[in-house]
Amino acid sequence: MNGQDSNHGRGGLGRRTTFAAAASLATAALLPRGSLAQSYPTRPLRMIVPFVPGGGADLTARFVAEPLGAELGQTVIVENRGGAGGTIGTAAVAQAPADGYTLLYGTPGPLITNRFLMANLPYDPDRDFAPVSLLTQGAYLMVVNKDVPARTVAEVIALAKARPGELTFASAGIGAGSHLSGELLCMQAGIRMTHVPYRGTGLALQDVAAGRVDISIDTYGPMIPMIQEGLLRPVAVTSARRAEDLPDIPTVAETVPGFEVTVMNYLCVRAGTPQPMIQRLNQALVKVLAEPALRERMRAAGASPPVSSTPEELGGLLRTEVAKWGDVIRRVGIRPS
Repeated sequence: MNGQDSNHGRGGLGRRTTFAAAASLATAALLPRGSLAQSYPTRPLRMIVPFVPGGGADLTARFVAEPLGAELGQTVIVENRGGAGGTIGTAAVAQAPADGYTLLYGTPGPLITNRFLMANLPYDPDRDFAPVSLLTQGAYLMVVNKDVPARTVAEVIALAKARPGELTFASAGIGAGSHLSGELLCMQAGIRMTHVPYRGTGLALQDVAAGRVDISIDTYGPMIPMIQEGLLRPVAVTSARRAEDLPDIPTVAETVPGFEVTVMNYLCVRAGTPQPMIQRLNQALVKVLAEPALRERMRAAGASPPVSSTPEELGGLLRTEVAKWGDVIRRVGIRPS
């Protein structure tokens, strides 16, 4: 992290919290729990997406924000604050009042892997946030370029063992999910491949499709056109079970028992937000994410399927993912920068 990013630290919280917000929180504390839940929300909410517009997180956030606002009776405004691997937008939520009106659209980076990849995070990922619910949970897809003589996970492993270090796999960057997934496969399958990092999924997939890199394990929405053109060959999904929208594609775990990589998005609020507000948000999300119309819109856009959870379930999942990927990052030897 550079000095500019570090200016988003928690030390400015007291200065940034307005008198009006403080008074609102004090009033809320005096209300009975039932009254607080019934009165909230009384004004529009902000859903901060810590990435620039146009990406997968932004798309899913906008799919969810509209029906969530309708269910809550207030507009949910999507606000993009990209930069520094998601830390700038995440820090903005950590600095917001704990009043339930600023929501964090979370991805694996901000609260799970960034703590291992970045020095001096401007927030504490464990203490500064309260989980609300999962939003989506999907899988990556392993693909090979059309010239790789392997059609199954077993054949990829056999090829890697026959040619140690010669097979290459592309990623969206060092520490990205696509990078860590490839490293996890190497560890669990006992193989060695060479990592080729890019600045984003699009550039990585272009080089795999062009035959300059052998393998990619990444979000499959952008892969679909290249698969349809015959440039990429699907091999396996990374979830524990076969993906509902790719039922004919086997899982990596069918060949490498225990292998699992899930791609999850979630919603959090600032720690200290009153529990009745968190429960109100959770109940609204559970209802919204179960709507067939939303599921169909997301499926048609190639987004991961909507999945809700309790706040406690999300908290447990976050802790599990932190332990899992922290171990992978340490074993690979990636150092914070």
